Amino acid sequence: MSTATVTLGLIGVTITIFCWATLAVGLSRMLRLFGTGQPDRTRLRPVLPRLKTVAVEVAAHTRMNKFRTVGWAHWLVMAGFLLGMVFYFESYGQTFDPELRWPIIGDTAGYHLLEEILGFGTIIGIVALIAIRQLNHPRRPERLSRFGGSNFLAAYLIETIVLIHGIGDVLVKAGKIATYGGGHLSTDPFTMQIARVLPASPLMISVLAFIKMLAGAAFLYLIGRKLTWGVAWHRISAFFNIYFKREDDGGVALGAAKPMMSKGKALDMENVDPDTDTLGAGRIEDFSWKGWLDFTTCTECGRCQSQCPAWNTGKPLSPKLLIMSLRDHGFAKAPYLLAGGRKDMGGDEVGLVDADGNPDEAALAKISETARAEAQRPLVGGEDVSGIIDPEVLWSCTTCGACVEQCPVDIEHVDHIIDMRRYQVLIESEFPSELAGLFKNLENKGNPWGQNAKDRLNWINELDFDIPVFGQDADSFDGYDYLFWVGCAGAYEDRAKKTTKAVAELLATAGVKFMVLGQEETCTGDSARRAGNEFLFQQLAAQNIELLDSVFEGVEQKRKKIVVTCAHCFNALNNEYPQVGGSYEVVHHTQLLNRLLRTKQLVPVASVSQNVTYHDPCYLGRHNKVYNAPRELMEASGSNLVEMPRHGERSMCCGAGGARMWMEEQLGKRINIDRVDEALTTNPAKIATGCPFCRVMLTDGVTARQEDGKGEGVEVVDVAQLMLDAIERVEPSKLTENLTVIQEPKAEPEPESQPEPEAEPEPVAEATPAAAKAAPAGGGLAMKGPAKAPGKGLGMKGAAKAPGAKASAPAETEAAAAPAKGLGMKGAAKAPGGKGLAMKGAAKAAAPAEAAPAAEAPGETAAASTETASAPAGSMPTVAPKGLAVKSGFKRPGPKAPGAKAPAAASAESAPADAAPASSESASAPAESAPAQADTASAATATKSTESETQAPTDGNGATPAPLPTAKPGGLGFKTGAKAPGGRSLAG
Repeated sequence: MSTATVTLGLIGVTITIFCWATLAVGLSRMLRLFGTGQPDRTRLRPVLPRLKTVAVEVAAHTRMNKFRTVGWAHWLVMAGFLLGMVFYFESYGQTFDPELRWPIIGDTAGYHLLEEILGFGTIIGIVALIAIRQLNHPRRPERLSRFGGSNFLAAYLIETIVLIHGIGDVLVKAGKIATYGGGHLSTDPFTMQIARVLPASPLMISVLAFIKMLAGAAFLYLIGRKLTWGVAWHRISAFFNIYFKREDDGGVALGAAKPMMSKGKALDMENVDPDTDTLGAGRIEDFSWKGWLDFTTCTECGRCQSQCPAWNTGKPLSPKLLIMSLRDHGFAKAPYLLAGGRKDMGGDEVGLVDADGNPDEAALAKISETARAEAQRPLVGGEDVSGIIDPEVLWSCTTCGACVEQCPVDIEHVDHIIDMRRYQVLIESEFPSELAGLFKNLENKGNPWGQNAKDRLNWINELDFDIPVFGQDADSFDGYDYLFWVGCAGAYEDRAKKTTKAVAELLATAGVKFMVLGQEETCTGDSARRAGNEFLFQQLAAQNIELLDSVFEGVEQKRKKIVVTCAHCFNALNNEYPQVGGSYEVVHHTQLLNRLLRTKQLVPVASVSQNVTYHDPCYLGRHNKVYNAPRELMEASGSNLVEMPRHGERSMCCGAGGARMWMEEQLGKRINIDRVDEALTTNPAKIATGCPFCRVMLTDGVTARQEDGKGEGVEVVDVAQLMLDAIERVEPSKLTENLTVIQEPKAEPEPESQPEPEAEPEPVAEATPAAAKAAPAGGGLAMKGPAKAPGKGLGMKGAAKAPGAKASAPAETEAAAAPAKGLGMKGAAKAPGGKGLAMKGAAKAAAPAEAAPAAEAPGETAAASTETASAPAGSMPTVAPKGLAVKSGFKRPGPKAPGAKAPAAASAESAPADAAPASSESASAPAESAPAQADTASAATATKSTESETQAPTDGNGATPAPLPTAKPGGLGFKTGAKAPGGRSLAG
């Protein structure tokens, strides 16, 4: 120790203390800013599984190793940072005393070897990462670089600091060997060689230690001052982001969408308060604290961007740039938020106000003008309003999950995008105009195509064997193995119906007894939820859960088995319905067929013997990790599987997810065309998939390419069709026999005795069902209006039969059934074309009809008529259906009138389409069914083509409503200045 070394030490310690203080101030500011976000209490426990996830992801680098070179290089740098802190803090003392070592461990062979490995490992790792960054520099065309848009100044500074740290470790150790000796070939093989060229100088050791210490101090200062430098902050925040990830089992945030949260609770239609609750994310502070942590942790590595189908086909969406924009906006707005500023949904200041509730100008004046200007910017909006996220960016997402799957620090991009969409739909009434038709069809018709419910069984008529239908051929699930959930596409879309029929025949051939729901089935609501219409999803889910619970009444949980062909239905039923009270055993048809193959219930006898490439559906593969079952089926069928370059967890999206199935692509190359181009490079005879949406998109892409003279003869099929071609076909009569279940009739209950006149049991017996109906369905959404008790069917008024009852109307009477039941909410299902979502410019509800006699309300027509006087007391609820009206202050989604700045009067928007009484639905049904059925194929085929815009949805009476406007569509429309029900009017 000398005067020079002591001086160096004092200078170094002083600088370091200042830098540590700067970090403490910055960290405190960051945590206070996180506190302005919404609470989320689901992220803390269970502790041990979460700690295990952190340990595995960090030690094994499971997320980083998907990019091999980056994986091992980053692991070396990470190890040098974590374990190298021991040697970094040692440098504090070495500036004073060059000979200083940690007591006990400092002179051990293990300590020397670890220092050798970490020093050279850090150098090798960071040099490799620097080279990778330069090889992928945006000096190439920007869209080809995953680093396009990243902060290169921050990256270069941090990489330099890491490199200095690694070199410092090596040189300090080599200098000590050169000065004091003690090196050994087994523990210091490389530093011994460097020591030969260094002089013996204690001061040199202190200077090198001082430089290493200053490099660390520079890192502390930079991250304390630059809270938006994710490339630096991830070295600290990544561990916490991994611990607090959504799935406590270590899985990525895919599968189910995150429930809509407000103040730490999941919202449903009955517990939402428009005055205080946050519906989605309309401001940066509407995200939870975990969202803020996500934004801060982003390393700007661009792996999400490199895998994004939207970005790779010329769309403006980059998951990386979206997260960076939210982060930069949040920290720019920080002075306003930390001062207590906050605005309500109407845009009025409610945080910094005086005693009279007016904005506190004095407090606002203390905030920088830049921060106040940032606070005025809308979260979603175009350049004309200085929006943070452009609407084209928000709505380009297919929710395929490639970004989430690839992110090394577990950022939950898809959940954040869906939250922003929720706010735009439910509050701002801003969404693509095509979605207005989707929402209307889902509410009024129960399917995206707007087809009649009675047409859900048409595919059965195309088979030469019988399919049991619940409520017609079977009163209960007794004796059956599976409920076959056909899905909207499987029932209506001609290409998807081929899959439905193939699966039905395969199951019947294998002797699996299954039934279908027929016209009682309704859309699962997947597209509605991904499009941001959370409450419509909840309504559809409530109806389906009620129906499914009635089917599985009295069945033990492990036997509540559902098989589905649609990957989106599979994801909704399996992952999202448990969130709202519906828990079932759900399998995809490829999984079930694979089981039947293994148990020899299906035995291939022929070979397809063709080159077949397989497209992984996003909602089957990435979202639910089903990769092997379809491929094993293809192998068993004799297909020669030729994989595309992007397959498995890196599979390219077809472009249909995230409700993009129902929207046109106006920018860049069509995603389905890009995917088909990749498929055609494998020279296939067939392209196989396991999802009807994917099949539609790929078929349209193949057709487009065949028109250009490419892919001649290539056919898109479902995996089930390949298996059907490979087995020995069975006689239709045998298939019918295989599906036949003889159910014993239920015993009639004995009449209750009445021993005492004054204690008559009849009123009590009649009150029990009514009380049961008033109870929430399975504890799920506990909705007061729409949801009904499990086991009571859809609760249609009049003569509508509950699921499980035998049809009593003659065939000719059935033909006059109403086309659809809509959402089947309490107080009788609304007539198709009824009020529905009350979208602007759309048809409005018809006037109430006179009550029809019960005998004239066969089948589904009861949904369009009022309850007759002969209906038993208490059998139906009397509460009027609420639809999406969670509070009187909300509007339902619908398109805005062109150029409208505020909601227009409802009377000015009335359309004549539904002027006929609701009771006329039955009479008009036959007239409607013909054109609707004729349009089924064309509507489905042209779904993703430009010609699809020519088909307008029909209303409940079979008439075509007024065309939807092309201006900005409307939603629940809680517009600027909107107050609580009963408060000040919107117009003022």
